[in-house]
Amino acid sequence: MPSLKPTLQAKGIQKFLGSDLNSVHVLRGVDLELMPGHSYSIVGPSGCGKSTLLYLLGLLDRQNEGEIVIGGRSATHASEVERTEIRNMHIGFVFQFHFLLAEFTAAENVMLPMSKLGKRSPEEMREIAFQLLSEVGLGNKVNRLATQLSGGEQQRVAVARALANQPSIILADEPTGNLDVNNSNVVFELLCRLARQHGQSVLMVTHNPDLAKRTDFVLPMKDGLFVEDEKS
Repeated sequence: MPSLKPTLQAKGIQKFLGSDLNSVHVLRGVDLELMPGHSYSIVGPSGCGKSTLLYLLGLLDRQNEGEIVIGGRSATHASEVERTEIRNMHIGFVFQFHFLLAEFTAAENVMLPMSKLGKRSPEEMREIAFQLLSEVGLGNKVNRLATQLSGGEQQRVAVARALANQPSIILADEPTGNLDVNNSNVVFELLCRLARQHGQSVLMVTHNPDLAKRTDFVLPMKDGLFVEDEKS
């Protein structure tokens, strides 16, 4: 049964881009709480702050004001070493572009985050990679090079890679933006199904309103703030 504690809490998140007269107030005090086993989508016009917020929550950038707590641990004033540790332990990323290493096999690409974390033997990492690739329907292609996979298959490898360290949070930035309708549905359903099965939180930025409506919660954003929360 999923924990009742939030996987992530963000409070009063403010972010400015640029400086002095060219400064833009991108995020204006965003509050957010993610619960295990649920999927969330952030929707809104280009430039409203969706991707900026995702990168802050993923600890890839720092907010100007506000607090981010992940796994009960505040990352706001943590050092870069500590933030990297939190990110590697708790967060999996799926981007619009899969960013697979072309010269690596599907299994080797999935093993990369585990190698970086450094807590498993090569045998354990390979076993987990094979299991995850089977879960995303690629059990028969574990030894294929990334260049030998279709676009939809490569994105499924990216989903498996995001799950490699059993993160409590999966952050997805337009994860189906480069895929056709069929593959978009496959990848989207995978993310939501695996989140439910493993008690993870999925937060997805998307311009696709049809996919957004299929998440548990839709979070519309406008001018750097959530304007309403509505359950799908």
